[in-house]
Amino acid sequence: MASLTGKRRIWLIGATSGIGFALAQRLLKEGHRVALSARGQEALEEIVKEYDNALAVPLDLSDRRSVQAAGQKIDEEFAGLDLVIHNAGTCEYLDVRHFDVDLIERVLATNFNGAIYTLDAALPLLRRARDSDGSQPLFAAVSSASAYVPLPRAEAYGASKAALSHFLESLRLDLAAENIDVSIIHPGFVKTPLTERNDFPMPMQVSSDFAAKAIIKGLEKRTLDIHFPKRFTSGVKLMGILPPPLRRRIGLTMTRKNND
Repeated sequence: MASLTGKRRIWLIGATSGIGFALAQRLLKEGHRVALSARGQEALEEIVKEYDNALAVPLDLSDRRSVQAAGQKIDEEFAGLDLVIHNAGTCEYLDVRHFDVDLIERVLATNFNGAIYTLDAALPLLRRARDSDGSQPLFAAVSSASAYVPLPRAEAYGASKAALSHFLESLRLDLAAENIDVSIIHPGFVKTPLTERNDFPMPMQVSSDFAAKAIIKGLEKRTLDIHFPKRFTSGVKLMGILPPPLRRRIGLTMTRKNND
């Protein structure tokens, strides 16, 4: 079973369902001290009551002050962080016939701005851990394989994830001098409450537990780009580097031809 060596101080955002819940269960069973964040306090308390190494820290990712307050609470309890996993996100698909700016802004606010708020709160705690014991802390965030290539109806979702991946890849370069690592997670289709709403085929879909195991394995190795299942994500990555005319032709085969 994939595991992180040693006992880490971890902040997991988006911990109450899907990949986040599977990660929480694995990390807590391995004995790490884990601060669990999500919007719903009741769902967090359900997890925490089973583990004495868990800390419930509810927050609203759309509210910068809420995220800062969560970071301050974790700092008071943990005195620094060895690992941050930003897993929270949302997905809404755009119907271009009814162009919806509010939808686009909602998706970008959660998937991109929320991650930036997390970084703002987490970086001081990662630096504190590094300074106190000479460790090499790690910030990781869940992006998406859709960040590799434009897809129909994914204007908002894909753009938010591509922006996140680009931002973190740039940040990785600037944090190298501070001895802080950055890992970006690009899953394919994972069976979660979010993907259950999808109205299209999801090839090579994997379970949340499969995803959690792959993520932990990648984090232990400090893999820069954690992507899975590789049979699927490698193909998507290849599609992303094809010449634009060919990429367009493939993309057009995925568009809807009617008003369904």
